[in-house]
Amino acid sequence: MSLLARLARGLLVSVLGGAFLAAHAEYPDRPLRLVVPFTPGGNIDATARIVAQGLSEQLGQPVVVDHRAGAGGVLGSELVARGPADGYTLLLGSSGALATSKALNPEIKLDPAKDLVAASPIARAPLLLVLDPSLPVKTVADFMAHAKAHPGKVTVASSGSGTAAHLTAELFQIQAGVKLLHVPYKGSAPAIADLLGGQVDSSFDQLASTLQQIRAGKLRAIGVTTARRSSIVPDIPTLAESGLPGFEASTTAGLMVPAGTPAPVIARLQAAMAKLLQAPEIRQKFEALGSDVVTGSGADFDALLRSEIDKWSRVVKEAGVQVR
Repeated sequence: MSLLARLARGLLVSVLGGAFLAAHAEYPDRPLRLVVPFTPGGNIDATARIVAQGLSEQLGQPVVVDHRAGAGGVLGSELVARGPADGYTLLLGSSGALATSKALNPEIKLDPAKDLVAASPIARAPLLLVLDPSLPVKTVADFMAHAKAHPGKVTVASSGSGTAAHLTAELFQIQAGVKLLHVPYKGSAPAIADLLGGQVDSSFDQLASTLQQIRAGKLRAIGVTTARRSSIVPDIPTLAESGLPGFEASTTAGLMVPAGTPAPVIARLQAAMAKLLQAPEIRQKFEALGSDVVTGSGADFDALLRSEIDKWSRVVKEAGVQVR
């Protein structure tokens, strides 16, 4: 290549690069859409509304929440993954749903680890192992001993087959070496209602769904599923410190965009989220939902998602979980 050609090429690259940076320096210059792949109501919806309001203030543009439910969160996630990679359509992703979707349904075309990129983690929702107080156990060790003494007879309720509550119960059985009787419900509310009524013995459920009943003494919480104790209920030990070393199960929400979204756009979103999540009033809002704010980079959430995909794929296979 001649000297003149090299100079011309360098000038072209410089011009195009400058135009690219200039274009994205103006981002965002119109409203954004935050897709929630679940129906309105519940923890993930409340999380989305906190994020939408906060991001709108940080970015100076409206952020509209758009519910696109279906297939356990897959339809909304696919909508974002197949959409334009320009930073104007965002996903409120859930590590639990994204990590288990392919394992539970191999026909799903979405590959979260390849088709989506995280801009930021948001908050982690722990599950609690809660019991009917009439059950003659006080600790996780007691519960494991009770389950071993009554194999297949101690019931564990969940919000449905393939949900985080169900798969956490399966992970518990694998690591504890016990056999429980799974009782799936159509949602958390009826499962907790029957637990309160004494129709079932136990459940793994989100803190927000059970905290009021725990404080009222209507349910007994004996363990939290995160690797560290929750700042909201610091007196409840983790399962890992209660006889199940390494046990960890939780759902982490993250802000995600389609793969191929320009790096400056992702950096802008990540910076806005970092500032948002530092605000004490935002942390208080998440605590009211039973969630702990998670700080870190989008790369941190991507790494978490990949590890969760591997873990829950193994659990689904070993436990023989099938969703009908």
